[in-house]
Amino acid sequence: MKITVAESAGFCFGVRRAVDEVYHQIETGEKPVYTFGPVIHNEQVMQELEAKGVSVVDSLADVEQLNQGTLIIRAHGVSRRTEEKMRESGLTIIDTTCPFVKKIHAIVQEKSREGLSVIIAGNPDHPEVKGIRGWSDGPVYIVETPEEMEALELPEGASAVLVAQTTFNLLKFEYIVEIFSQKRYYNTVVNTVCNATTKRQAEARRIAAEVDAMLVIGGRHSSNTQKLCEICKAGCKNTYFIETLVDLETIPFQSFCHVGITAGASTPNQIIEEVQEKLCQKN
Repeated sequence: MKITVAESAGFCFGVRRAVDEVYHQIETGEKPVYTFGPVIHNEQVMQELEAKGVSVVDSLADVEQLNQGTLIIRAHGVSRRTEEKMRESGLTIIDTTCPFVKKIHAIVQEKSREGLSVIIAGNPDHPEVKGIRGWSDGPVYIVETPEEMEALELPEGASAVLVAQTTFNLLKFEYIVEIFSQKRYYNTVVNTVCNATTKRQAEARRIAAEVDAMLVIGGRHSSNTQKLCEICKAGCKNTYFIETLVDLETIPFQSFCHVGITAGASTPNQIIEEVQEKLCQKN
């Protein structure tokens, strides 16, 4: 069996930066250590951090119950109001918001203050999108599909700026941009899909078209991994979502001559290597 592993598989810059900072705070920071939401959408890593004493808080109400320690803002970022409330809490705040997400916050804040409505291409339930939304001073609309963009109608004479969740499917964003550009109101487009996402998706698309089966490794709650799976399924019908080695047991590898592997931005290299090693044992 031939195995092809995507070079871009695994931690992106923003996730690695955030996770490294959590470990740094465990060693040197003010105790206890908290993260606002799971710092990474990977259950194995979160279990390890929990064993080291890191706790997850999920809301400002939870933050208000704390009186000491370090609170880490994860790579997804938070809304302006949430960040302000955190800094009023008296806790030590460590902001690991991905710089690419910070850039979107700045764009949304600037354009909304200029009077433009904000349209975000992304998953409305994703913490990154919720955070981006919270940096606008005016109307915000979220679209996840070209059909939703087609159906969106802004008030007569409105102006709008379109941005994207950093891990959004680039091809889908391009379709949304095309529809958005045909709208009759004045509009501005800023492609905020990050370069790492673009590279990861393009490589996954290429490998999926060349193999008999495709393994996409990542956490079940990872948005960018779900998008990778969607992309791979379009090019390879035998695409499997893998979270741990246990998931490999039900896959009929004897039927495949060439298997491709990619992984989401929240997937540690260790898990990728374990999956690759297990496949080699099946040869």
